[in-house]
Amino acid sequence: MENASAIFWNQAWWLCFITAVTILFYEYLLPYIRKGILQAIPAILLTIFLFTAGASLWRYLGIGIGIHTPLGSPENSMSLGDHMANSLGGFLYISIIRHFYRYTQLKSTAKQLQLAKQAAELNYLKSQTNPHFLFNTLNNIYALALQKSDRTASSVMQLSKILRFMLYETNTPLIPIEKEVQIIQDYISLEKLRYDEQLTICFDIDIQQPSTRIPPLLLIPLVENAFKHGSAETIEAPFVRIRLTVFNDQLNFVVQNSTGDGSPDEPIKENIGLSNIRRQLELLYTDYKIAYKKEGTVFNAHLYINTKTHV
Repeated sequence: MENASAIFWNQAWWLCFITAVTILFYEYLLPYIRKGILQAIPAILLTIFLFTAGASLWRYLGIGIGIHTPLGSPENSMSLGDHMANSLGGFLYISIIRHFYRYTQLKSTAKQLQLAKQAAELNYLKSQTNPHFLFNTLNNIYALALQKSDRTASSVMQLSKILRFMLYETNTPLIPIEKEVQIIQDYISLEKLRYDEQLTICFDIDIQQPSTRIPPLLLIPLVENAFKHGSAETIEAPFVRIRLTVFNDQLNFVVQNSTGDGSPDEPIKENIGLSNIRRQLELLYTDYKIAYKKEGTVFNAHLYINTKTHV
């Protein structure tokens, strides 16, 4: 037991030396070695001294203060070469641990920087979407005011609900799906005031997982687009059909609207709202699909999200 205890303290004393030499080498000596030949020679000589005579002196220091215990016969005492071999072995071992630790730190720092960059970009996208959405809503109220419509007051009330949502709900990364549904319904109510009975609107909801959470205002740009770029330009029988289903963490959101334009298909240009949706999906989910398609006089938008793949 005495030998085991002595071996333990000997190893602990030696480990202190190797750790100190490793830190001294990487933090102070290595920078001098890299500077040039004049600075490198003293640094290299000091390194050799530490791994040979320095290790031996450290052993004698330990013996002197009662921490290190000589084991074996005097004939078997270690030479400077033995000290250097042992020191280099320990140095390499500590160096591997040091480099692994620094690699882990760098990887963690890089990930944090990436997350910070994504958060900044998401905030920028929101700063674009919110004013854009509010601007279009104000345009709707302005159109009613020009007509001196009795529905102007009601539209202002609907706008206040939307503003309340934007002030208190959009600062969190995720909100319950039911709150997103509510803002869609408030926006539809506002559009109904504008179009009166001229527009046919259908909003089907089948949410079997009310606990599902999504980023705020993620779905509304598709609805806004259906009204602004579709139904507003349709002269006869304009319509908007919306269907939202959430089942087994699979969200499907389909928006159809009339276009009043039966010309051959043309490349679909994404406005601010639609391009922001696509970019937010790229940043927030690993499994999603978003597609736009025009068939005759009907424009289709389909959004699919596997909500479990939120990053």
